[in-house]
Amino acid sequence: MAQFTPEMVLIDVDGTLVDSVPDLCFCVDEMMTRIGMAPHGEASVRTWVGNGVERLVRRALTNSLDGEPDEALFAKAYPIFLDLYAVNTSQRSALYPGVEEGLAFLRQGGYQLGCVTNKAEQFTLPLLRDLGIADHFAIIISGDTLAKKKPDPLPLLHAAAHFGVDPTVSLMIGDSMSDVKAARAAGFSIICMSYGYNHGEDIRNSHPDAVIDSMAELSHLLG
Repeated sequence: MAQFTPEMVLIDVDGTLVDSVPDLCFCVDEMMTRIGMAPHGEASVRTWVGNGVERLVRRALTNSLDGEPDEALFAKAYPIFLDLYAVNTSQRSALYPGVEEGLAFLRQGGYQLGCVTNKAEQFTLPLLRDLGIADHFAIIISGDTLAKKKPDPLPLLHAAAHFGVDPTVSLMIGDSMSDVKAARAAGFSIICMSYGYNHGEDIRNSHPDAVIDSMAELSHLLG
């Protein structure tokens, strides 16, 4: 993409700012063990993350991306996962290399910054606080903040309205096809990280405006 100077930048959490899979995998595998089923391991969980923890639990119970478990089994397992994740939100998770440099560049450049994630607020806010980056964002929109979440454009448009910024001069930074779909539907530009969670598919196949390996590279793309 040509060098671009957005008036607002929104950033996803899981797979973009934070590698949260180690905590999510611990909780999934402990949940599976407690309900008498075999754990999955990190490689499988890594392909299931990105659409909220309810969807993650359903995927774990069916060992598939789109399967639907027996509702009685889900009703048994889901509260176990929620209890586990409430105390394991940031025990094993970490910022990706380059995130602190990228956020510092955006702050120094005076960009209006927001965070848009499909993770529920009860997990998003502690995670961002524990990793020391919550204060970077003037607005944090979680998966349960509004009536709809990504790939619906509503969270992005809500943030644009909050800042009084036109979507055509707004940028989303994410890692998944969900982020690309939301950005396109909202009229945003979209930069994706090469390393994130996209169900095992190369994010380049979703045709974002640019793909970078580190948020430290933002200084090369943004004016």
